[in-house]
Amino acid sequence: MTGNSTPLAGSVRIRILRASDVEAMCAAYLRNREHLAPWEPLRAEEFFTVDGQMMSVQSKLSLFIAGSDVPWVLTDGEAIVGLMTLSGIVRGPFLSAHLGYWVDKDYNGRGIGSAAVAFAVGAARDDLGLHRLQAATLQHNAASQKILKRAGFAEIGVAPAYLNIAGGWQDHILFQRILY
Repeated sequence: MTGNSTPLAGSVRIRILRASDVEAMCAAYLRNREHLAPWEPLRAEEFFTVDGQMMSVQSKLSLFIAGSDVPWVLTDGEAIVGLMTLSGIVRGPFLSAHLGYWVDKDYNGRGIGSAAVAFAVGAARDDLGLHRLQAATLQHNAASQKILKRAGFAEIGVAPAYLNIAGGWQDHILFQRILY
């Protein structure tokens, strides 16, 4: 899996996160702070600074080097307009990972999320040899549920108090996609 940029949808491209993306990640999170707040954990103020993003990017790249995560950024020119991650990659008989993603508020409704998820499915199957992907959405996140279903994910149940999102433990709908 290289760091080369691949066309995704319109002018948006996808590539592996780089150490040099710190300032662009900071700008993306600042621009999308309110948009992402209902869907993400509470963030300390430091998260929205260059230093905070430097720690986040370094952590993501360490996990990538270790083989447990694959962090991609969605870009439009020099701007980062989304993030997608395969996390918790497990080898052996499980061959599975979790999929998470977000798309910039100004890029919603353009098919970018769908294209990114389709890209991740292909990379998980063809490049990583994974058997299964799992994703979870808040119960009221109809947009992400639609994207996952369009990409062939099946709903497999509800996980009570699954993740601490927006300051509280929230139920999530679990989805999976068997890749082969």
